[in-house]
Amino acid sequence: MKVITITKKGLLCVLACVIIVAIIITVTTSTASQVVEASNTQRLIPIYYVDTKEKVCSISFDAAWGNEQTAQLLDILDTYNVQTTFFLVGDWVDKYKKSVEEIAARGHDVGNHSNTHAHMTQLSKSEQLDEINECNKKIAEITKQDVTLFRPPYGEYDNSVVEVCKSADMHCVQWNIDSLDWKDPSPDDMVRRIEKNLCPGSIILLHNGAKNTPQALPKIIKAIHAQGYKIVPISKLLPKGEYTTDHEGKMICSTPDLSHTN
Repeated sequence: MKVITITKKGLLCVLACVIIVAIIITVTTSTASQVVEASNTQRLIPIYYVDTKEKVCSISFDAAWGNEQTAQLLDILDTYNVQTTFFLVGDWVDKYKKSVEEIAARGHDVGNHSNTHAHMTQLSKSEQLDEINECNKKIAEITKQDVTLFRPPYGEYDNSVVEVCKSADMHCVQWNIDSLDWKDPSPDDMVRRIEKNLCPGSIILLHNGAKNTPQALPKIIKAIHAQGYKIVPISKLLPKGEYTTDHEGKMICSTPDLSHTN
């Protein structure tokens, strides 16, 4: 009978191998569990554009810092009888209350762009809600209107941001056409970019403080109209009632009627 002798060194090697195998099994099981959990978690998508066959779209302006161009933009919009949507940061509202009054008085939507232009995904849910509620309060005190539209700063969002927005009875709205005006392209480049990407239900992103936006705006409006599109505020673009958004952020309503047709 052959006797196998295990030395102390050999025993340690065996134990080490057992420990390594146990760690591998644990890590693999944990990773698999996380993958299953992640796959079962639905990713919530804000509204990027609207599912409609009508040739209708919206222009939106984000206002976070300067105010030198706002009056000029409003005059241009009046000239073409166009109403749009302005997403305002609460700190901006504090500085430029008269402009907020003027935006609302001329028939434009006044939307919420957070209170301090915060990175919303880096905040807790309670902090996210505070950012939204504080800005809503400031806007409502001036316009005497309820605020129903929210645009996350920097376009940053996660499920928490979308959920908090819905809990505040608001629509979380992005865009499907970025004019890139913040990069100071030429007005003609901005027009071409919008023309190329325009589709029924589009939401276009502009800023109230970009260098070439006032010069580009008349050309943008004319180009949109030339394609047979009507420009409406986002509040009139969005369908009423229950809706879903697909993986591209297309807003699909469960009812056929759109609010802008009423």
